[in-house]
Amino acid sequence: MKYVSTRGAAEPLGLSEAVQTGLAPDGGLYAPGRFPEFEVEDFDGRETLPQIAETFLAPFFEGDALASQLPDICREAFNFPVPLVELDETTALLELFHGPTAAFKDVGARLLAACVSRLPGRRTVLVATSGDTGGAVAAAFAGRANVDVRILYPKGMVSPRQEKQLTCWGAGVRAFAVRGDFDDCQRMVKAAFADRELSRRHRLLSANSINLGRLLPQAAYHAAASLWYLRRRGVRAGFVVPTGNLGNAVGAFWARASGLPIREVVLASNANRAVPDYFDSGAWGPRATVRTLANAMDVGNPSNIERLLHLHPDLEQLKTFARAFTVSDEEIERTIVEEAARGRVFDPHTAAAVRVRSLVATPHWVVVATAHPAKFESIVEPLVGREVRTPPALAALLDKESVCVEIEPSLESLIRAAFS
Repeated sequence: MKYVSTRGAAEPLGLSEAVQTGLAPDGGLYAPGRFPEFEVEDFDGRETLPQIAETFLAPFFEGDALASQLPDICREAFNFPVPLVELDETTALLELFHGPTAAFKDVGARLLAACVSRLPGRRTVLVATSGDTGGAVAAAFAGRANVDVRILYPKGMVSPRQEKQLTCWGAGVRAFAVRGDFDDCQRMVKAAFADRELSRRHRLLSANSINLGRLLPQAAYHAAASLWYLRRRGVRAGFVVPTGNLGNAVGAFWARASGLPIREVVLASNANRAVPDYFDSGAWGPRATVRTLANAMDVGNPSNIERLLHLHPDLEQLKTFARAFTVSDEEIERTIVEEAARGRVFDPHTAAAVRVRSLVATPHWVVVATAHPAKFESIVEPLVGREVRTPPALAALLDKESVCVEIEPSLESLIRAAFS
């Protein structure tokens, strides 16, 4: 398998090269040069997520040095439960929050780390986060002898527990609070990779969803959930995906493009309307970031729009199997309250997707649950009127000491603080 730049001006690369390169030399993102054409029967006898992921990912690893290690990589990365839980007769919840940092990004970060740790040489992982990515990356790479980690996050725009997960790791993992928003953090990371001397000297590696190694495992769990639902109900499900930087959604689209039984993909956005506005108007343009209760979705210029447009350049054709909705903070709060009365407690991001599920009349949906509500206890607990149980792995992180450095939103400030 060769991977091509979404902008078409960079030489195609194999998997290991694309993962190590991150951003293509022409500024684009790497995407598969072709997609496999799976049949449902290809997964007969494959029941668990590691088993399904191994079969699904095999064509994407084909011809690469890591291909022979794919079974071990999948067992290492997908080593915590990812259950498909029934909500009602026509809806299931894909719970992606049972990993070490209680968010869906644990899955992608762990597969990326499993791949990178098997490649020769020392690297510095540079990552921007709007909430969950940085903690997942830190947990996945912490303690690996050949990797240093630098995390950028917008000061005052992540939850206290999210910030704790970014700043508690000590040697090898350093966190920087940027006096700006997530788009500033993302711009700084892109500028660092565009600085060829800086990138070469520190062997920079991206762990954001611009990195191919983050997207492929996200496609794998959408593939698995689609098969589980089909086997359980005998029909294809649509997927409702909370949408920020669009990486999770692109994973669903890639799984669908590979022949998996995904009927349609519905994107659930918060007040950051860049993607729904594109679906409405046909004109793509970034927006200023708006702060909301679902802060990991507070992205006005999602990087992965390039991968979506590369895969589906014809909007009208895309709209035959995809839709996009916006959910307000008020709707998120109301959904949390209403679902708690039914005995189900959701974080704000999952609540946005649950709200959107209620807006689509057709049956059979998988709602993608992206974070444990305990990560957002300051929002959730006042709404549900009780304490939300903290998962043991998350509780252990909260007991650690935090260390971070504040910096200005510029590449120069980043270089002084992180690389001098």
